[in-house]
Amino acid sequence: MFDLSQPLGVCTWTFGPQPLERTAATLRTLGYDGVELHGDLDAFTPSRARAILDGEGLRLFSLTPANVDPAHPDSAIRQAAVDYYMKLVDFAAEAGGIVSVHGHVGRVAPVASMAAERSLLVQSVRRIAGHAEQSGVDLVFEVLNRYEAHLINTCGEALALMRDIGSPRLKVLLDAYHMNIEESDPVRAVHDAGNDLGLFHVADSNRDAIGRGHTDFRAIFAALNDTGYAGPVIVECTPPGPNPFTPVKDPDSVAVLVGQLRACRAALTGTAA
Repeated sequence: MFDLSQPLGVCTWTFGPQPLERTAATLRTLGYDGVELHGDLDAFTPSRARAILDGEGLRLFSLTPANVDPAHPDSAIRQAAVDYYMKLVDFAAEAGGIVSVHGHVGRVAPVASMAAERSLLVQSVRRIAGHAEQSGVDLVFEVLNRYEAHLINTCGEALALMRDIGSPRLKVLLDAYHMNIEESDPVRAVHDAGNDLGLFHVADSNRDAIGRGHTDFRAIFAALNDTGYAGPVIVECTPPGPNPFTPVKDPDSVAVLVGQLRACRAALTGTAA
């Protein structure tokens, strides 16, 4: 339907707790180019992750973090988040991939105040970015909707955060699903990001496969091409049902997800499902 030229990947967290070997084999069968790897640092070493992905002919595009809180007013919680991200940057330095940063998923209100926590977020991400600069690793800050995070919900807010941090290694991650909720004009948001767009996620307006919601992907992909975005397009669908933070909701969830991913690849590449 769209015949995208950008490489296509999938977020591995959407498969739930199944082993990476099984997920990688499934994605190879489905014809994807690579993955956004969930940053579970206890699950595998960088060399093991690369061996699994290389064995299936998949690229490691990016790393999505565990649920830590770099903006929490409790210094111990905040330091634990920074320490985790430092290790994730080290993982990427060895294994490859862009490191995605975002706030604590599910915390939708400040513990202190919005202004105080935004300032703490800037301080934390600036420290992480400094380590990334020394390690030669690129970062993106992911823009989440208001039902998942409270500080950075729009492209404009992410660009302002990026300017405040001032790192040449930091760009913005936009997600069509989150933009559907927060952006008055998702196409304008893509244009506003321009060269500062470092990664792009897709799912339809209901987080289902492309074509099963009401997002105008034709206009969004045209905007991506207009801005010269050549990075990967990462699919982040989840099976329907309650609790959007839990991908595996019942015994059929993975099979439903595979159907979604097959439909997304067909839509994105203009091929038959």
